[in-house]
Amino acid sequence: MKNVQVSAAEGAAKPATGASLFQPLRQRSIELRNRIAVSPMCQYSSEDGFADEWHLVHLGSRAVGGAGAVLTEATAVTPEGRISPDDLGIWKDEHIPALERITRFVREHGAAAGIQLAHAGRKASMASSWKGGGMVPPEQGGWAPIGPSGEPFAPGFPVPRAMTEAEILATIAAFRAAASRALKAGFQIVEIHGAHGYLIHEFLSPLVNRRTDPWGGSFENRTRLAVEVTRAIREVWPEELPLWIRISASDWTDGGWDVEQSVQLARLLAPLGVDLVDVSSGGGVAQQAIQVGPGYQVPFAAQIRREAGVATGAVGMITSPDQADAIIRAGEADLVLLAREELRSPYWPLHAAHALGVEGPWPRQYERSRPR
Repeated sequence: MKNVQVSAAEGAAKPATGASLFQPLRQRSIELRNRIAVSPMCQYSSEDGFADEWHLVHLGSRAVGGAGAVLTEATAVTPEGRISPDDLGIWKDEHIPALERITRFVREHGAAAGIQLAHAGRKASMASSWKGGGMVPPEQGGWAPIGPSGEPFAPGFPVPRAMTEAEILATIAAFRAAASRALKAGFQIVEIHGAHGYLIHEFLSPLVNRRTDPWGGSFENRTRLAVEVTRAIREVWPEELPLWIRISASDWTDGGWDVEQSVQLARLLAPLGVDLVDVSSGGGVAQQAIQVGPGYQVPFAAQIRREAGVATGAVGMITSPDQADAIIRAGEADLVLLAREELRSPYWPLHAAHALGVEGPWPRQYERSRPR
């Protein structure tokens, strides 16, 4: 099935009525009710990878709040792929029932249910922030992380073991199995986590991937893991359902992964079945120098959309309805993904609709409080 996308020219031609952010977005058989997605945000509230009532309320409230899509936090495809021992997981069938309860609620309240499949690579086995951070030793439930090479992310992080080819192939198979479980759990969107210095990003970045075998060195070799994970997931993920990938468009340092390589990657992955590139940045190396400001990553999303001809999502310091609407109206991205703003205001989409003068998807239980 051909991807359904909106061209930059069409986006720019939309009238500045405040309606752009609330136009539906169709991807394959799924139609998002608006261009607002809840970005994956780690909650560090799981035991043995299981979702619980916190995850149901956290994700469910964002669906009630009017978002078009709600994505889980980074959900580990193997136990060793967790960032912390408290991460959500989908590495075994026993995880499915609790996740299915969440997807049922999210879908019942009008949002598409998405899951971000992840492997933390060398940034694994770290303590949750409110537990002090730092690496978790084996005697406290930690483990030895793996990555493309044997260098730690930074002082205070564990030293990873360079993966064997057998381990790389097993990890690809783990992504495939996780996608199959995600389908059984009722998810409608799978997003591959290829950003923020986790495993797939580690393979992409020439500053991290020091391998000299077919999984490192050239652009083709460094992108091989992302390509093979995409192919593996598409083997089990239905043709009628969209597949996204989150990438870090820049390492924000000389000699690292950059937006030009990101454009090339998007061109590689789109024919394999990737429908949208969720464009973030950074996290790959400790020596990054990020130029932070409102919408600072939007130009990356715009360039990838324009030059690769693939739908993109913009994320990062997008906080106001006018700002979000302008991004969509100008054709810089096909949707916006909100993170901290959604933590601050789970009903942000409802308030944004009112601010922009359009009818928002207010739940009938809250109708009496709708602004008039």
